[in-house]
Amino acid sequence: MGANLVTLAEYKAYASITSTTQDTAISAIIPKVSQLVKSICRRTFVDYINENKEEVFSGGWPKLFLKEYPIIAIGSVEVSTNYGNTYEELEEFTDYVLDMEDYSVACINALEFPKYINGYKVTYTAGYEDGLPEDLKLAVLDLVTYYVKNDASIHSPKAPGTNSVQIEYVTTSNLPAHIRRVLYLYTGSYD
Repeated sequence: MGANLVTLAEYKAYASITSTTQDTAISAIIPKVSQLVKSICRRTFVDYINENKEEVFSGGWPKLFLKEYPIIAIGSVEVSTNYGNTYEELEEFTDYVLDMEDYSVACINALEFPKYINGYKVTYTAGYEDGLPEDLKLAVLDLVTYYVKNDASIHSPKAPGTNSVQIEYVTTSNLPAHIRRVLYLYTGSYD
């Protein structure tokens, strides 16, 4: 599942909670909300800061677009002409360069990386070393609050003096608009 995007202490400070009565419930929700945000945004934000991310490409394009960003460092870019059975390391600034504008590895000794099935392996680290951007962190904290308050399940409020019960279903497709807007800003745009 990877690292959580916020901590219990951060959430309690944000929500002005001083008691420990909800700690177990909140601690159970935080990893689920973190995974939900990672799934919606199609990137992990913090999982590959200290751990290498490895991606394999087939080439045929001038650039190899990396899924995780911002890029911290490129460990290696390797090429294989035998379908990924063995790889040979390419040289930075001779064969490729990191394009920080769009977080891609750009071919510089030809018009494009020649097409080889499983032909290119990029090993790199990426993520927000100094913590999530404040707007994204706020969206995650608000999403934790959303699930803490709504239980993400069925509610059955009963009006005083009536015998009828109204059932309301809360689904993830109905996330509050302010949270959806921020998550959209951080969604990876790749196929």
